[in-house]
Amino acid sequence: MVFNSLTFVVFFACVLVLHRLPLGWTTKKINLLIASYLFYAAWNPPFVVLLWVSTVVDWWAAKKLVNAQKPASRHAWMLLSVVVNLGMLGYFKYGGFLTANFAALLASLGVAWQPPKLDIVLPVGISFYTFATLSYTLDIYLRRAKPANNALDYALFVTFFPHLVAGPIMRPTELVPQFAQPRRASGEQLYFGLALMTLGLFQKVVLADGFLGPAAEDVYSPMAGAPGALDAWMGTLAFSGQIFCDFAGYSTTAIGAAMCLGFAMPDNFRFPYAAVGFSDFWRRWHITLSAWLRDYLYIPLGGNRHGAARTYFALLATMLLGGLWHGASWTFVVWGGLHGLYLAVERALRTRFAGYAPGPLAVFGLGLLTYALVNITWVFFRAEGFGQAWTVLRGMFGGNPGAAPILHTAQLTTVALIVTGIVIAHWLMRRRTLEAMLAQRHPVPLAACMGVMAFAVAATQGSGNAFIYFQF
Repeated sequence: MVFNSLTFVVFFACVLVLHRLPLGWTTKKINLLIASYLFYAAWNPPFVVLLWVSTVVDWWAAKKLVNAQKPASRHAWMLLSVVVNLGMLGYFKYGGFLTANFAALLASLGVAWQPPKLDIVLPVGISFYTFATLSYTLDIYLRRAKPANNALDYALFVTFFPHLVAGPIMRPTELVPQFAQPRRASGEQLYFGLALMTLGLFQKVVLADGFLGPAAEDVYSPMAGAPGALDAWMGTLAFSGQIFCDFAGYSTTAIGAAMCLGFAMPDNFRFPYAAVGFSDFWRRWHITLSAWLRDYLYIPLGGNRHGAARTYFALLATMLLGGLWHGASWTFVVWGGLHGLYLAVERALRTRFAGYAPGPLAVFGLGLLTYALVNITWVFFRAEGFGQAWTVLRGMFGGNPGAAPILHTAQLTTVALIVTGIVIAHWLMRRRTLEAMLAQRHPVPLAACMGVMAFAVAATQGSGNAFIYFQF
C-alpha cells in the first residue's frame, strides 16, 4: 500500500476515525498495531513474519541483556540481535549480489561455478526497519536507553505504519515514550498534519512522477542512445529533482500522517540543495540515516578521536557501507564512495584553510559547486550499470559529439523551470524550517494553496508508482 493510492486514503481515514473514538489507550494502540500490519501485508502478507521475527528477537534480546550479570552475556545477547537482523537483511537484500560476485571471483581464478538461481524477493522496507530495531538493542547495550515498558509499545515502535517502509528511521527514544500516554491530535495538529500530507503527495505525484520522472527515464532508458551534453545534464538534473521530491515527499507525508494521529516524527530533509559543502549536505539529506551512520558506524570506527588517518578511514568506510545500504550494486558503492571522498577532501581543505571565512558570493559559489558535484554522484545512483554511467558522464562533459537529441523542448523547459524553482526555494529556506514558514502564513491563503495542490494531485493521478526508496 503506497501513500499515493486511493487504497491508502480509505485506509488512513478508517485509522483516523478509529483513533479519535472514545476508546481506551491500550485499545487504540492495538488498533494502530493491527493497522500497521495490514499496511505492510498489503504488499506481501508472508513478509509480516519477518517483522514478527525481528520484533520478538530484539524484544527478548534487550530484556536478557538488561538482566545479564556478566559482560560476556550482555555481549552475546547483543550479538544475537545483530546477527539475526543483519542475517535477514543480508539474505534478502544481498544474497544474489554476494553469490554473483563470488562466482565472478572464482571465474577470475579460473574456477567455473554457476551459482544457484535464488529468485529472492526483497521485502519492502527491510533496510529501514532493520536499522530501527538494531538501534533498540544497541542503544540498550550501550546504556543510552532503557527497554520499553511493555511488548505492545515496542511492537508498535517497530511497525508504526507512517515510518515503517521508508523512514524517517526512528530511534526507540523518539517514539516509544510517546506511546506511554494517550495522544490525540488537536485541531491545529490535524490541520497541519493534513497540510503536510498534501504537500508531500504534491511533491511525489505531481513533481516527481508527473514532470521530472519521465525526463530522467528518457535519458537513462537502456533503449536511449548516448546523450549529448544538454540531455545528459538535464536528465541528471531531472533525476536530482525527482529523487528529492519522491523521498522528501514520502517523509513529509509520513510526518503529516503521524501528526494527524498525535505523534511527532523527526525531520528527514532540510533543503539539501542549498548545502554549502558535503558535511552540510548530509546534515540536510536523509537526516535520520546520516545520524544512524554517524552513531553506529562512524563513531565506533574511531570517528575523529584517533588522528587524521583514522578519521579519513572512518569517513570512507561509513560512506561506502552507506552506499551499499542503498542497494546491492557496485554503482551504489561508488555513489557512497564519491560522497566519502568529497567529505574527506572537504575536511582536508577546512583543516588547511582553518581561518578562511567566505563572503556571501563565495558561499553561493560553493553552494553551486556542491550541487554540481552532488549531481555527478546521482549518475551512479540512477544508472543501470557502470556502462550507462560512463556514457552519461561522458555526455555531460561533451564526450558524445553528434548525439541525437533525446528530450524535446517542452521537457527541457519543464525540467529547467522546476529544478530551478526547487534550488531557489532551498536557498530561500536554508536557514528556516518548513514548520516555521507554514506557521507564519495566514490560514486562508495557506488553505487555498493546499487546495490547489490537492487538486493538482487529483488531476495528475499518476499510476500509483512506488516511492524510489521502497527498493532500499
